[in-house]
Amino acid sequence: MREIAAAKTLNVLVVDDSAVMRQVMTTVLSREMGIHVDTAAHPLIAMGKMKQRQPDVIVLDIEMPHVDGLTFLQQIMADQPIPVLVCSALAKNGADTVLRALEYGAVDVIQKPAVGIQDFLYEQAIMMVDKVRGAAEARPKRRASIPSSEKRHSADVVLPTVPALPTRTTLSVTTDKVVAIGTSTGGTEALRVLLMGLPLDCPGFVVVQHMPEVFTANFAERLNQLCAVDVREAKDGDRVRPGLVLIAPGNRHTMINRNGAQYMVRVVDGPLVARHRPSVDVLFRSVAQAAGANAVGVIMTGMGDDGADGLVEMKKAGASTIAQDETTSVVWGMPKVAIDRGVVDEVLPLQRIAQAILSRTGLARPA
Repeated sequence: MREIAAAKTLNVLVVDDSAVMRQVMTTVLSREMGIHVDTAAHPLIAMGKMKQRQPDVIVLDIEMPHVDGLTFLQQIMADQPIPVLVCSALAKNGADTVLRALEYGAVDVIQKPAVGIQDFLYEQAIMMVDKVRGAAEARPKRRASIPSSEKRHSADVVLPTVPALPTRTTLSVTTDKVVAIGTSTGGTEALRVLLMGLPLDCPGFVVVQHMPEVFTANFAERLNQLCAVDVREAKDGDRVRPGLVLIAPGNRHTMINRNGAQYMVRVVDGPLVARHRPSVDVLFRSVAQAAGANAVGVIMTGMGDDGADGLVEMKKAGASTIAQDETTSVVWGMPKVAIDRGVVDEVLPLQRIAQAILSRTGLARPA
């Protein structure tokens, strides 16, 4: 994992056409020791500054008028990959563009601050700084530019395919199995790979992906179009059932409760836990209490330690535990902390996690 030494200044380049937004972002990030912020009002200006000093992280507004932020992002990923955080307002009509940016190589998305710094909530500033630091540890890969004919709609984007495993004709396990997944930076692509490898009769999944509200619903919809299983944003009272993947809504904690032989989802408000909302720890702890040995906990790419404490509780309750390996993680933070706690049964590359989940829930397929 690429380490950012404590003594090293983290250089962040904010690209946004709004002078107000540039000022807000500079104020929020510059308050943190060890972060230097430069700004650019236009990608052409940004390119000139990048030649003078390469930033560790770029915070990119992709909704700039008269400027195609996605094209600039693609150029960065094709020429000299640098970790890019896309910054977007909480608007449903912008969610599709954000998802395209993640598909094109951006490592994460952050919520655009309120109009004035006085309106920018303290906890939002915490999450923004965490995401910037997490992006600095990311290892983006070079990507070929996507032809212009494929830029019009997200449905036109050609993604690498991961064949779904064959569907069984009969169920060999009871419906009280549950799989809980936690992920953050780099997790949108990792989840796509994992979920596209699941058959229709897989156990029920509940997923926490650190992502702002509004975007989680569109993310779930996008995955639903790509996967054999049903994928949707979780709602309070949803039943966890085979063949269904529930994505925790942004800015809400998601837990599960046992209701007889069934698991039900609870979606609740609450303070940040492990500096996040939704928090992986909150989900994992509820799964430990509700499902115990009937659960599988999976922790994947992301910065920080969210999920490690919860995975400890799942392991103590008898659950199986899996962590993504360093090689396939964009940021090997969350998995490493869990592994260091000694509570992970298997450390696997991303492409093998789906098979391992099926094996541990009694739905093993031929290798």
